[in-house]
Amino acid sequence: MQQPVPLSTTIERIRRPKLSDQVALRIEALMVDGSFPPGSLLPPERELMQLFGIGRPSIREALFALNRMGLVAISSGERARVTAPTPDRLITELSGAARYFLTQPGAPAHFQEARALFEVGVARLAAVRRTPEELARLEQALRLNDAARGDAARFGRTDVGFHYALAAMTGNPIFTAVHDALAEWLTAQRTIALRAERVEAAAFAAHERIFNAVQAGDPDGAGAAMAQHLAEIGQIIRQETDRQQTIAAPKQADGDDRK
Repeated sequence: MQQPVPLSTTIERIRRPKLSDQVALRIEALMVDGSFPPGSLLPPERELMQLFGIGRPSIREALFALNRMGLVAISSGERARVTAPTPDRLITELSGAARYFLTQPGAPAHFQEARALFEVGVARLAAVRRTPEELARLEQALRLNDAARGDAARFGRTDVGFHYALAAMTGNPIFTAVHDALAEWLTAQRTIALRAERVEAAAFAAHERIFNAVQAGDPDGAGAAMAQHLAEIGQIIRQETDRQQTIAAPKQADGDDRK
């Protein structure tokens, strides 16, 4: 007869939340209901201690947690001030984890895949929401990209500028924040791609195709052009990475022989 499994091994114990976490949640709720609107000062620490019935260390830890979330600003010697979180701040909170994740095997390819899904959607939306003013800005970004050919550093900056102009055309600040974050996180991959021969010509030609589709109000064409562009760049990155590893391998072997 099978012995019953003790409940102690199947039921997860209830963990009491930290006092500081509880305080942070309560203050956040007061912000949401309008009791502490953006720009207002939170009560002094001593008053918060009395309000919640806990010590100064827990109050300060709660305020630091709210500061990391972009909900309050803390200055030395002053009361915490309520701030309105922005998409940029939300993305910044992810940056440390993203940079660490990029060092793991296979992570750059995962990020490139995520970028492709994001940018194809952005291109499609830009084609739908375009305005004459935004098209003019996108065309200017395209011309700057063309003029930068032959200067890898400048071409890289104008490449980012073209993709940013597309993201801005959506009218969604979350998309521009995500674009900026991806551009920062994938700087190394972009640098690798720009080392390859003829990449500037291929990238600019792709940008022209994307621009023409957006200008024509063709979301399917814009999405397809962006997908093709990023697939080409991804292939270039893989080929250039393999080439550099092949070059580095004999040097590493020579170094091992000399030991």
